[in-house]
Amino acid sequence: MSTSTETSTTTRRGPKHPGQRVAEWADSRVGLYKLGKSNLRKIFPDHWSFMLGEVCLYSFTILILTGVYLTLFFHPSMNEVVYNGPYAPLQGVRMSDAYASTMHISFEVRGGLLIRQIHHWSALIFIAGMIVHMMRVFFTGAFRKPRELNWLFGWTLLFIGMFEGFTGYSLPDDLLSGTGVRFTEGAVLSTPIVGTYLSMFLFGGEFPGHNFVPIFYSVHILLLPGIMAGLLVAHLILVFYHKHTQFPGAGKTEKNVVGMPFFPIYTAKAGGFFFLVFGVIAAIAAIATINPIWTMGPYRPDQVSTGAQPDWYMGFSEGLIRVMPGWEINAWGHTLVLGVFIPLMVFPVVLAAIAVYPFIESWVTGDKSEHHLLDRPRNRPVRTGFGVAWLTLYFTLLIGGGNDLWATHFHLSIETITWSVRVGFFVLPALAYFATKRICLGLQRRDREKVLHGRETGIIKRLPHGEFIEVHEPLDQEQLHVLTAHPQPQPLEIGPEVDENGVERKVNPVTKVRARLSRNFYGEHSQIPKPTVEEYDEITSGHGHH
Repeated sequence: MSTSTETSTTTRRGPKHPGQRVAEWADSRVGLYKLGKSNLRKIFPDHWSFMLGEVCLYSFTILILTGVYLTLFFHPSMNEVVYNGPYAPLQGVRMSDAYASTMHISFEVRGGLLIRQIHHWSALIFIAGMIVHMMRVFFTGAFRKPRELNWLFGWTLLFIGMFEGFTGYSLPDDLLSGTGVRFTEGAVLSTPIVGTYLSMFLFGGEFPGHNFVPIFYSVHILLLPGIMAGLLVAHLILVFYHKHTQFPGAGKTEKNVVGMPFFPIYTAKAGGFFFLVFGVIAAIAAIATINPIWTMGPYRPDQVSTGAQPDWYMGFSEGLIRVMPGWEINAWGHTLVLGVFIPLMVFPVVLAAIAVYPFIESWVTGDKSEHHLLDRPRNRPVRTGFGVAWLTLYFTLLIGGGNDLWATHFHLSIETITWSVRVGFFVLPALAYFATKRICLGLQRRDREKVLHGRETGIIKRLPHGEFIEVHEPLDQEQLHVLTAHPQPQPLEIGPEVDENGVERKVNPVTKVRARLSRNFYGEHSQIPKPTVEEYDEITSGHGHH
């Protein structure tokens, strides 16, 4: 009886499609149906700033694709060869095999120069996208619990990406990249005690040696990309697990996500955006020449290219060293080059401060709750001030890293630029912090006035008794929610100076520092009180409202 039932059911349904059989086979082993059902309908918020992370993801994908193509033709060797290629000015010139193969890619491989330029532009856009994406995360507080680990993943991606770009930039062994490698060698040598050993290990002997291109090549195509790919996967897994943050708005709470499903809407938009990013990068690469190694020639240790500059993301470190005074300490037959060693230490310290900031803010404010709604930057003046101060410091040192070009292009004294950057290193970030904080407080006052009195319409009305007033339009409920939904935490308090017995309490100095920093974050000088319900009702009932 059961046999006939099974036969009739099979006849009614018909034979299974091969794809269906494969899907069922895979599902029985890895649970694809259950995995897809729980994740394909996951909701993603719809806001333009979330595309910044996608730009990073897509540019990284383009880097991998173009990098695989370039590895087919590049020779990571420093063996000397004589160039006999189609570029006439360099014919008969001795150069490394790495430089010659890069020339071969640029002038003889079909599409080679375009792929090279797409690869280079993608690297710049990848790091620029990561910086802008991290600043969006920073200014909106998206790094708070439970996303501190994801912040560290993103920071590590940025840190490794900078060195990935440096190793790739150095592979052609042209005069400009060789100057940058020589700069790095000097920085490594300034490390006390172990500097010489590190340099020998990095370059395989005395600079420039014969092994640094193969070493950089292995690091560039295997080690660093593998680490970055793993971090990127972990980053995306945590994004799925924690769900997306979202900006305050109607119907949005800490316990839900308002947006569109991952499949099919978000996947269709994301796919289209990938090809848009790819197309824009390809267009830039086809129009704007970058890293024309044939104009600089192969690297020679006794030459330096005019106006040598690193890629912009390394300008921060270049500026630190260029504006640092040439201090040295000679003791016990050894020389400590402080003019290079101090900047070499400042660079990782600044980056480390960015990495641990979420934990510092959580400790200072005592905030241990989960956050899925984003902050408006104006409502967190101290944090916003810190972010603007860091950007000011970065751009100040970027000017210092190109002090020679600023001097020649604007007919200025290089000493004037260098001293201006030295002073600006200490003064400009502080000014930027206080100015940003005041602007944020002013915007908070403006929001308070808009809640209580409505939006200014620009319409002037004369009352019967002769008074002129401006007509204000009340805000709708959604606008009121956006302007008033943010919490206003109170600063941590140390407590009474004496206990119940009148004995002076001993307070840990760390606790005092924490309380003072907390007052700086959430004290009366760092946030404007939101309008109360009573104030709003009194104004809107007609008393004092026009």
